[in-house]
Amino acid sequence: MSASPADLVVTGCTVLVHDEEERIGFREDAAIVVREGAIEAVTTAAAAADLAAVERIEARGQVAMPGLVNCHTHAPMVALRGLAEDLPTEEWFNDVVWPVESNLTEKDVELGARLACAEMIRGGVTCFADHYFHMDVVADVVTECGMRAHLGEAYFSSQGPQGRERSLEFALGHRGAAGGRITTALAPHAPYTVTDADLTATAELARAHGLPVHLHAAENRDQTDTSLARHGLTPVEVLDRTGLLDTDLLVAYGTGIIERDLPLLARTGGRTAVATAPRGYLKFAWPDTTPVRALRAIGVPVGLATDGAASNNSLDVWESMALTSLIQKSAEGDPRWLTTRQALHHATLQSARAVGLGGSIGTLAPGRRADIVLVDLTGPHTQPVHDLAATLVHSARSSDVRTTIVDGRVLMRDRELLTLDVPAVVRELDQRLPALIDRSHGRRIQEYDT
Repeated sequence: MSASPADLVVTGCTVLVHDEEERIGFREDAAIVVREGAIEAVTTAAAAADLAAVERIEARGQVAMPGLVNCHTHAPMVALRGLAEDLPTEEWFNDVVWPVESNLTEKDVELGARLACAEMIRGGVTCFADHYFHMDVVADVVTECGMRAHLGEAYFSSQGPQGRERSLEFALGHRGAAGGRITTALAPHAPYTVTDADLTATAELARAHGLPVHLHAAENRDQTDTSLARHGLTPVEVLDRTGLLDTDLLVAYGTGIIERDLPLLARTGGRTAVATAPRGYLKFAWPDTTPVRALRAIGVPVGLATDGAASNNSLDVWESMALTSLIQKSAEGDPRWLTTRQALHHATLQSARAVGLGGSIGTLAPGRRADIVLVDLTGPHTQPVHDLAATLVHSARSSDVRTTIVDGRVLMRDRELLTLDVPAVVRELDQRLPALIDRSHGRRIQEYDT
């Protein structure tokens, strides 16, 4: 290690690590040394005891984990939390969400993004993949608050070519922003709202500019059945026909992926990943869930997600991790699948890979970016600890996260947010809500008809 002072030393904690075969393990009484935003060493607390550091965090009784990644969300939609409840998917979109979204202003998006980032930081999320409108405003919030984000400006074909052009302009203009903490993607909404011609054009733009693509596809089985009836193709087959499976592709949900789709997903020309957001599927009473086991068998990483808070009501990836494990056991009829260590793998390395950052985050190891969360396991609901992985997945809560660090910068310390003023955001957002949620105009930004 360098003789000059480290920027940060986190010491006395138990560190979640991955071995050479990517199996989850834990190092007790350990320390993490951070320099210039990256992890320089994971060592023993004794070895780091006399190491000079600009900042030191004593973390006895806490577990240091890679920061969680929310692999698919619509962060500004926290402004719509609880607005559209107990509705089928079609009514949820057509009667509430898409009429309200026709009112969106840049200020609404900014305030929603600030509130969402605060919620995610407090829940141990250090990186999120966002798919929404006015994305340049979200990028500004990310830059200011210190998070990491994978951002895409969403578009529908109903916007004309301008929507696709704006998505490209954003992706090129903000790629690598915030000191490298922002990565970007092209973001067509879905095969049922974007024409084959626009999907093909998006794939061509992605290849020409070296950009990934983030979209919804095969969200549920109804969409797959409707696509088969109308086009003779599943949504995944539409992605293949339009060339999107030859790009680096992040697919949201995938609960409608069926067996005939798997050979296509196994031999894609790019890096294909799927984001699963199980709480929303339960709320909408969808009969299926993301086929994690089948996707894992063909080498497709599945990252954890929440979707937007308008459908999920929270941005709690901790809950997504627990639900993914439980629902997969039920769906497969096998209590040995998904194990707690497998769930932690999906929450860390697989989620990092899903957003194209598998080489820089997702594990606490030398050379990786210092995206670290400290989890306090001293509460009565997490004691005693017989199996640390099980405690983290099934007993710990997002509120047990004490400290959140991104690129070596402490964004929350001992539950105190350091980069966002939540009361001020809530006051201003409350003043804007009447205009935002007004549906008397009869407009909607799109029609849901799958």
